[in-house]
Amino acid sequence: MLAPAQQKSITYLNGSNKMSKRIHYRTCNLCEAMCGIEIELKNEKITGIRGDKNDLFSQGHICPKAVALQDIHYDKDRLKSPLKRTPTGWQNISWDEAIHLIATQLNRIRKDHGPNAVGIYTGNPPSHNYGSALLYIPLLLALGTRNRYSASSVDQRPFQLACFLMFGHQALMPVPDIDRTNYFLILGANPLVSNGSIMSAGGVGKKMDKILQRNGKIIVIDPRHTETARMASEHHFIRPETDTFLLLAMLNTLFRENLVNLGRLEKFTDGVLTVKEMVKDWTPEYVANATGISSEVIIRITREFAQAQSAVCYGRIGTCTQELGTLASWLIVVLNILTGNLDRPGGSMFTLAAFDLISILANTGEKGHFANWFSRVQKLPEFGDELPVAALQTEILTAGEGQIRAMIINGGNPVLSTPNGNRLDQAFSQLDFMLSIDLYLNETSRHAHVILPPTGHLEHGHYDILYSNYMIRNFAKFSPALFAKQTGTMHDYEIFAKLVRKLNPSKRPNGYVDSLKAKLLSLLHPNTILNFGLLIGPYGLRRGFKALTLGKLKRNSHGLDFGPLKSCLPARLGHKSRRINLTPDLITRDIERAKKIFAQTCDSEYPFKLISRRQLRGNNSWMHNYQRLVKGKNPCVALIHPQDAETYAIIAGSEITISSKIGSINIAVEITPDVMPKTINIPHGFGHGRLGVQTAIAQTVPGVSINDIIDDLRVDTPSSTSAFNGMPVKIKVCTK
Repeated sequence: MLAPAQQKSITYLNGSNKMSKRIHYRTCNLCEAMCGIEIELKNEKITGIRGDKNDLFSQGHICPKAVALQDIHYDKDRLKSPLKRTPTGWQNISWDEAIHLIATQLNRIRKDHGPNAVGIYTGNPPSHNYGSALLYIPLLLALGTRNRYSASSVDQRPFQLACFLMFGHQALMPVPDIDRTNYFLILGANPLVSNGSIMSAGGVGKKMDKILQRNGKIIVIDPRHTETARMASEHHFIRPETDTFLLLAMLNTLFRENLVNLGRLEKFTDGVLTVKEMVKDWTPEYVANATGISSEVIIRITREFAQAQSAVCYGRIGTCTQELGTLASWLIVVLNILTGNLDRPGGSMFTLAAFDLISILANTGEKGHFANWFSRVQKLPEFGDELPVAALQTEILTAGEGQIRAMIINGGNPVLSTPNGNRLDQAFSQLDFMLSIDLYLNETSRHAHVILPPTGHLEHGHYDILYSNYMIRNFAKFSPALFAKQTGTMHDYEIFAKLVRKLNPSKRPNGYVDSLKAKLLSLLHPNTILNFGLLIGPYGLRRGFKALTLGKLKRNSHGLDFGPLKSCLPARLGHKSRRINLTPDLITRDIERAKKIFAQTCDSEYPFKLISRRQLRGNNSWMHNYQRLVKGKNPCVALIHPQDAETYAIIAGSEITISSKIGSINIAVEITPDVMPKTINIPHGFGHGRLGVQTAIAQTVPGVSINDIIDDLRVDTPSSTSAFNGMPVKIKVCTK
């Protein structure tokens, strides 16, 4: 039973029938926003989902995705028991048979070909599941493979790498303190739709409104006039993949006009003069034509930013997933530092989470590492024990010692979410063995030999171990399970534990030691680890009788607020010197590549630039299987500027063929001035027309996958992150 603080329950008579009604409070765990919700049930059936007005963080905000939690729970396509692929189709099998089959195959492949012959990929959803996040490590230890991949290298890796090199810790990433800022400069991000990303901020629209109400300014710079741009003070179009040039010009202006003022940061920041030398030739006049933003606007925005009472520059997917992603991400942090807006109220600050992942990792010597080893074929560097997903398909398709022969896919759909999906499709079909841990038979798991479905989102408790470290306010909340797991089902961490106990130790050095560690760790319950982490955290035992425990969180169903973000540098820095390294060699060397890209002329064969977009009623590919999230007009259309439509004789609603150097897709068109000329904008996560998939609603709106025309060899060089945005493409009208 839930504690009284976690639910409101009543029982009443409806005629001769006894009825029960209760309200369950929890955090929506579908994205980073972590909005508080209340779920109404009658006779244990969900009858409504609303925003929790008493939630101390999101204060009643809700988006359509949260309402669809009930659709996920009741979805007929959601798998409930293990499936085995046979020559005659999929067959339900027992958990014991499934685990035995998987362990037998993985142990054989590891014995014959070594531990690196097994690869593992983790998608986005497991990162919002504390059981999965905490007890995934024993599985990695037991496997002993270096072929580890995740969605991070198609997302935030450039920003994370820049912060690691500057601050000395791979998890120490600052977030905009938008509750107190007076000048919010947004590049390549759409927080009104995402509710923040590496900036957890449920109800970000209301927070942005308050910036304007206190006479602050919001400036959006983006190739599309986004939902966020519509409420901003100003929006300026910028040509895709030229953010780096804009930022270099802004830094040039800071030095040229003596606007550099680090404030207290000056005492522990190295490399300011090196930055000055790097940007001396990148004047606003020099970059204006390339970026599409006039020198006058660049200079004015720079002055306003530097002279504002408080200011913060924020970039996300648009600045990360491009050819100059690490350089652009680094320049954003440098801009905040040179104007004194890092680690101060209203600027770019660091969260002090109750489960303080940064300190836990630092105290165990796991602050991070980069390029300790490289992928076998393309020689792409690892970061934090993970290789970039851009290397995955080559590692599967290229024969030789160390070739990936088996894959574990944990809660991901890389066929739709990573570059060159068709080639990855081909690669997966050639594996000796594949295991998918997934709720669905989707575009990726259809290649699996066994699918293990974990429990659903409402059948396990929730505490966001990872993203609570990137909230715009210090806050903690635990949500108990709404429903007990059904008989014959298993949680993610229980699946991991069973696999760990069946996997033989690898023969590599420390293989037996790691195997023993894995088996011991697999015995722990997520709540035990969570409670321990809370106790050793900043609001735990050091507060004496007020110590935060899991029990206390359970008794406070609307969460506990620990106040606004506070300055924490230099103590929080990971470098032994406790200093900021403003100019890491890996990044500053990349300026030469930026010069070469700047000098390139437009590709006459592929004159358009492709950019992606996120939609409010979606996040991952599996969210297209719920009617309330895909109803209405076609959600998968390409946006194109009227000028280009006229040039190519394109009619609204017609289909065009978009081609890159690796393939082509056909997609319906919407003509709008909301995108720049020579820019094509397509949503991500679609492409549900492949055979063998069992997601009935998604297949009624199949759309196309933008990643089928994204070149997997096109990456941001320092981080090896796939460059989704700015892909050169060409278009033509489809002929029937």
